[in-house]
Amino acid sequence: MALSVEYDGSAYCGWQLQAHGRSVQAVLERALSGIAAEPVRVSAAGRTDAGVHALGQVVHFDTRADRPLRAWLRGANTLLPADVRIVGAQPVAADFHARFSALSREYRYLILNRPQAPAVGHGRVAWEPRPLDADAMHAAAQSLLGERDFSAFRAAGCQSRSPWRNLMRLDVRRHGPWLVIDARANAFLHHMVRNLVGTLLAIGSGERPVGWAAEVLAGRDRTQAGRTAPAAGLYLAAVHYPPQYGLAPPPPLLPI
Repeated sequence: MALSVEYDGSAYCGWQLQAHGRSVQAVLERALSGIAAEPVRVSAAGRTDAGVHALGQVVHFDTRADRPLRAWLRGANTLLPADVRIVGAQPVAADFHARFSALSREYRYLILNRPQAPAVGHGRVAWEPRPLDADAMHAAAQSLLGERDFSAFRAAGCQSRSPWRNLMRLDVRRHGPWLVIDARANAFLHHMVRNLVGTLLAIGSGERPVGWAAEVLAGRDRTQAGRTAPAAGLYLAAVHYPPQYGLAPPPPLLPI
């Protein structure tokens, strides 16, 4: 069974089970186990960090329980906290795996760019009071596209065996006081999106020139890149799979 899940990650230590923290995986497995009347363990397309949100997280699980789809969807939602929701459920082939079958992932990063900090969006968007040049950020982002060694943008504790990723899209757009950064890749390294955003912020604020992003990439040195941008602005927006699985990405939920 495959599920599409959205959540506000503000109150969680991240997606993955933790010994000393409340995770999204833990509350989801508890709800599904209640419906299945047996222990359920789920696998996810992406292991989001503490404070990171999701609009299109995809998980799969195996169970001996025979339940109608509405039980996995509506029934499980009644057992979930208000900040986690299953928004889609469908059977999938036995060879489907939420993580390893994925072709690519998309993340969206939201920045409120104004002198005043957000009130309504607190914990759900990033805030940058300095004026930002979105065009300069977008131009710099284009130099990072392609299959590259992204060592300069991976966290020190990243456990991936390879720093190589195929970054297919990195767009920066302005909508009034909002900056929207969309990233798509075959997979992402730990903190990769937030480190990319931090580097682009240094360029957008005028601290660094447009060409600096390409220099950082070529240097493969995390200490030479920008800061790690806050988790609050980051959303796992969609996961793409081969068409034979019949899993279409969810429509955009955010208005921008």
